[in-house]
Amino acid sequence: MTKRSEAKYKIDRRMGQNIWGRPKSPVNRREYGPGQHGQRRKGKLSDFGVQLRAKQKLKGYYANISERQFHGVYVEAGRMKGDTGENLIGLLERRLDAAVFRAKFVPTMFAARQFINHGHIKVNGRKVNIASYQLKVGDVIEVKEASKQLAIVLEASQLAERDVPDYLDVDHSKMTAKFVRIPGLADVPFAVQMEPHLIVEFYSR
Repeated sequence: MTKRSEAKYKIDRRMGQNIWGRPKSPVNRREYGPGQHGQRRKGKLSDFGVQLRAKQKLKGYYANISERQFHGVYVEAGRMKGDTGENLIGLLERRLDAAVFRAKFVPTMFAARQFINHGHIKVNGRKVNIASYQLKVGDVIEVKEASKQLAIVLEASQLAERDVPDYLDVDHSKMTAKFVRIPGLADVPFAVQMEPHLIVEFYSR
């Protein structure tokens, strides 16, 4: 198990929110941060602190991707036409690991990255083992034939805690998902409020 995967509960507690909406989140029991001083950290955040927290929350949500990778996505979003915050969300949702998670082929975003890295996923019939692979509209994601009966896949497809968003056309009988369109912030089923405009402010300082 990677350090990032072990850290997912810490991310919830640091943010004081159940950011993936999981029933097992420690925030469901206590909302304060990790460590012996966690309960004493409830001070009022500065503008910088609010912006930083918004960035950490979104970055953490996508399996705690590295700062370098996240900043690269932000820079690309800024080069595109339209609202940078909306573009940022669209680019993050175009990641293969995000689509595999949204399609309910695996239970968590962290599991999606590992599942792809281990070669269980095909895109348009070809094996892709890069979690950050950027999907295009019309791309078809498929669980490899030999992996369709894995317990993790069968259990994830039955999860009642989240629904498949409408920008993916998923067929769980075939374990395929078509990327129908690039979503905006309002289309993405985040369990908590995400604030990409604060991230734009953070990087614009």
